[in-house]
Amino acid sequence: MQKDNVFYPTNSPTSACSSSLEAVSLPDLYDTSYTPATALIDNFLYSGVYILAGPPKTGKSFLMAQLAYHVATGREFFTHKVTPASVLYLSLEDDPVRLQKRFARMFGVEGSANLYLATKADSLNQGLEEQLTDFLQSKPATKLIIIDTLQKIREFSSAAYSYASDYHIITLLKEIACRHNICIIVVHHTRKMEAEDKFDMISGTTGLLGAADGAMILQKK
Repeated sequence: MQKDNVFYPTNSPTSACSSSLEAVSLPDLYDTSYTPATALIDNFLYSGVYILAGPPKTGKSFLMAQLAYHVATGREFFTHKVTPASVLYLSLEDDPVRLQKRFARMFGVEGSANLYLATKADSLNQGLEEQLTDFLQSKPATKLIIIDTLQKIREFSSAAYSYASDYHIITLLKEIACRHNICIIVVHHTRKMEAEDKFDMISGTTGLLGAADGAMILQKK
């Protein structure tokens, strides 16, 4: 058997099934109590992975800064009740000086110790998962991670924009969100071409939206 260009003998333990299929009957499924998704912002944002997409210069980063600040301070977000929590904002297209100016212009010098900011991070397949896990273990009150932008955590390869790659990258983030019961928002871009369904304007393949728990489109009118 061949796997990742490494050959294993057919009687190798590696080629055997590591576990049996887990299945549940329908009555047992109905009788099981599951923990509902945590509402970070009532009727708006819950635990899981969401995409915020929009054209360049439409204010995506300003909206994410506002969202991060409101969750960190527990203030209402557009009349929606907020559950206060620590926030990690990966503003990967900024530098510290630019980030400082943006937050100072938006909120003055009033800060929040619950809001953590970073301008550098590894790509998802080259250490980001470990970085986020370490951060969440050291800051367990964190319930929101914002990644601005998706492009900054992608791997550069010939398959970077395939359906499988798009689906895989969101799935990896969903596993992190599920494991820690948090919300992750990924900032992304839209295509220039208009579409009847606004969500078809999200740049990339349908694998992104197919794997995500939800998406938001930001447009200028």
